[in-house]
This record gives sequence, C-alpha cells and structure tokens, in this order.
Amino acid sequence: MSETLIENIVIYGVVVLVFGLTMWFYLRKLRNQNRMITEKIVQAKSEGLYEPVSLHPVVDPKSCIQSGACIVACPEKDILGIVNGRATTINASRCIGHGACFHACPTQAITLYIGTEKRGVDLPHVDENFETNVPGLFIAGEIGGMGLIRNAVEQGRQAVENLAKGLDRKVAADYDLVIIGAGPAGISASLAAKKLGLSTLTLEQDFLGGTVFSFPRSKIVMTSPMDLPLHGKVRLFETSKQELLDLWQQVIEKHEIRIRENVKVESISRLNGHFEISVLSDEIYTSRRVLLAIGRRGTPRKLNVPGEESPKVAYRLLDPERIREQQILVVGGGDSAIEAALLLADQNEVVLSYRGAAFNRLKPANKQRIDQAKQEGKVTILYQSNVVRIEPQSVSILLDGEEKQREIENDLVYIFAGGELPTQFLEKAGIKITRKFGESVLKHKK
Repeated sequence: MSETLIENIVIYGVVVLVFGLTMWFYLRKLRNQNRMITEKIVQAKSEGLYEPVSLHPVVDPKSCIQSGACIVACPEKDILGIVNGRATTINASRCIGHGACFHACPTQAITLYIGTEKRGVDLPHVDENFETNVPGLFIAGEIGGMGLIRNAVEQGRQAVENLAKGLDRKVAADYDLVIIGAGPAGISASLAAKKLGLSTLTLEQDFLGGTVFSFPRSKIVMTSPMDLPLHGKVRLFETSKQELLDLWQQVIEKHEIRIRENVKVESISRLNGHFEISVLSDEIYTSRRVLLAIGRRGTPRKLNVPGEESPKVAYRLLDPERIREQQILVVGGGDSAIEAALLLADQNEVVLSYRGAAFNRLKPANKQRIDQAKQEGKVTILYQSNVVRIEPQSVSILLDGEEKQREIENDLVYIFAGGELPTQFLEKAGIKITRKFGESVLKHKK
C-alpha cells in the first residue's frame, strides 16, 4: 500500500472522526436543550403557567425553522423555547402581548391569538381598520385586546389614519374627531389627528396618561422604543412612569393638543350622520368620528365587601415613598399587587392577600423578588384568602380550610383585583361584545 494512499486514509479518517464528534456534540446539545425545555414546560403546567390567559403567540410548525429569533426578541424570558425542532410556548400565561416574537420571526411562523379553546376573552367587535360594528366609531389600545404602551401608541396612530379616510365634513358637527381616553393610544391618536389636520377634542376621565398615571411614580413602564406621531422615535429604555408622563406633556404642549381632564363620558349616540357625546357635567359634544381609547382597567374591579367604601381603601398607589409606619393590606396576585407590596414593604408592615394557592402570572423578576421578601420576613403572604370585612382599624380575612375569620390590625388597604371591561357603556353605544376562543388578532399577510 502506497504512502499516499495511507495518508489519504488517515486524512479521511480524521475528517470523519471530527465530523462524527461534531455531530455527536451537536445532537447531545439538542437533546439537552429538549430536555431542559420539556422540564420547564412540565414545571409551567404544575404551576399553572402553561395555559395562556390573554394575547399569546401560536407557532406554525410547518414554517418554523428554529432560528431562535423569537426567543431572543422576547424580553419576558421563558415564554418561548425550542423542542424537537420547533418553537413552542412554555410559560404562556406570562405573555403580555407585546408581539416582539411576531415581528422577529424570519419566516412569519408566529400568529398572535386571543383566548384559547377553553378560556374565552370578552372583546368589542373591531375590524382590521379598528372600526366597530357602529360605522364611524373606532377602538384602539388595550380595550381592543392589545397590551403594552408601544402597541397602544401604534394602534392609536393607525386608527386615526383609517378613520380620516372618507371623512365627510359636510356633516354638521363640532369636531371631526372626539377621542375618549388620554392614555398611550389616546395621546398617539391626538397627535396623529393634529398631523392630519383634523379638528379634535380629547376627553379623559382622570388625568393625562390614563392607566399609566395610576402607576407608582418610579415604576418602569416601557422597555422598548416607540414611534410617536409629530415627535418621532422615542429611544428611551427602562423608562419610568414620570419620565414618560413628562415626555407626553412636553409633546402635547408643543403641538397645542387640546385634552380635557376629569371629564367622564356617560354615553355615545349616533344621530343624523354624526355622534353626540354626553359627559357627566351635562355637556354634549358632536363629532363626525369617535375613537375609544379607554383601556380595560379604567374601572377597577371591587371586592364588594362591607367597609370597602372606607377612605382608607384605594385601587392605585401613586407615591409609596410617602407612606411610612403603617399596617397595610395589599389584595391581589398580579404584578401590580406584587410591585405595590414590595414598594410599601421598605417602610411599612405589609400583608399580601391572594385568593389563589400560588402566584401564577408574575414576571420572573417579580416572582423572585416576592419570594425573597417573604423569606426575609418583609411581606406576610396569605394564600387562598379572601377579605370579608374592612373596619376602621382592622380587616377580617377568611382562609380556606379555616372556619374562623382572622382579624388583622390595619391602617390602609390597596386593592389590585384587575379592571372590568366597560361592557354596559360599550353596549349602550351599540358596540357588539363577543367572547373570543382562540382567535387570531395579529397575523402576517400572505
């Protein structure tokens, strides 16, 4: 056998060996990744985090090429993972619907869905142009099912651009457009309307910022850039509530946007080709178009227990740093309740009451922080508990499995039980409410 042949055999043998080792390590890595993701899914199911609660991604296995772009794009972590060559959801109930995975997927394999086959979500009827079943009446933002500030801002702009098409100024009315709500969607819509030259009035039942205004002053409310009409790209990261409100105020003042605060709309009626908007002060405005941007949490959900009307009960926490040496009860198990309890725990005695057996919809960072606070004795957590009565100096709480109520000394009560969809208000305006069971709300156009 010639030396050349031997050398070739050795070279080919080495190449085959290297290739084989590479494939072995690669396959082992894939097996380990599959095992880790599978274990996370099992854990998510055991903790009640696997089933989506609201808006969530659904992956088309035929289109997925396991690039991992969706996983990298998601800032919430462990919402998506790759198992057996395709992306899949893990902790789906933690998804907050920002849609970063949807936009990042290179093969358009992801669609955003609302609700599931078993769990429905009530939503107003809105078409692809953000118009309801009532001609001329549009909806944008959280009330339509899309979460996050950036999404609400984008929808506010798009809704105004759509409603401006075919606007008949021959119809007698005070305004081209009345916008109800001055949260992210309403502010964006107001700016977009100004850009398009529409005569516009914006009404807000509370203060500029809507739901954002009700957050604690230092709360981080935005972690990704957004496009604000007339202003351009907002390249702020880790933006606090106060920073965002200050920016909105500056932009609104610069462009002379008219926003009336502390004005609650009672009804919307369509008459003779225009709308009449009645407010609590008995004023009536007329408009050719109406945009609802009121959010889903505009009306806090109450516990409906004796004593809840007490002045010591609140549904939002604005300045936690000013509250000191108080005995406080926080009610709720979502991120807002957890963040409030943590903010108050530094200078007060805090008890957290939650009706569930475990927290199952928290951001990972909040879950870690509340577990640590419990271990360190900063927060007392009462799982499977319900507030029965609120007294001037105490609260009565009933725990599952206990016949006798616990009476706890108390100075302040903060309730974070979510918000109620203003169904009666919407239906009175003629808007149809339907329950969505796993229907797509954002998909790529083929």
